[in-house]
Amino acid sequence: MGPYPDVTWAVIAGGQARRLSGVPKGLLVFEGRPVLERLLALSPLFAETLLVANHPEPYARFGLRTVADAVPGKGAPGGVHAALGAARTEWVMAVACDMPFVAPAAVHVLMEARGPEVDAVAFTVEGRVEPLLAVYRAALAAPWGERLARDNPSLRGLLAGCRARLLPEEALRAVDPPLRSRVSVNTPEDLARFGLTWPGAPGAGTR
Repeated sequence: MGPYPDVTWAVIAGGQARRLSGVPKGLLVFEGRPVLERLLALSPLFAETLLVANHPEPYARFGLRTVADAVPGKGAPGGVHAALGAARTEWVMAVACDMPFVAPAAVHVLMEARGPEVDAVAFTVEGRVEPLLAVYRAALAAPWGERLARDNPSLRGLLAGCRARLLPEEALRAVDPPLRSRVSVNTPEDLARFGLTWPGAPGAGTR
């Protein structure tokens, strides 16, 4: 059992990656390893790892416990909600499947900022909340599910309605000066900028 036995590590892989021709973003490759594999390297810190994927087939070889959105068609808010509802722990640490550079030290800062008086902890960067590098109390599943069923809130909107502790940019920069933990790869331009390759490309690796 890792240092966070009350936390589930949830990788949100529900997006359709339209700007990347539908390629499963968790299979994009950095330095010979799929992004999902890099994220799974952090799994030992937590009680359990959970993959949220409406189309899980591309990720079957990883052998993860996988769930689909409980409230379909809600994008990232629906993915985080699915993780909260499926978790068997008090807390859920949510990251996106297209984030290759999540630093253990950044996760530690979020974990240490939890407390009985808060339901979520997230960083803010350039004045914007980073809701897919954040930790959530699993008990948020019920109220968020009700909200999603009747509306289309953003994750930032959902956070605004709960007891959220928002950490300043300096808290992330102190452990990750270039702020790479928050990087998500969404476009071909991002692939080139951050040095990722397509699955199956020469030199991309086969794991």
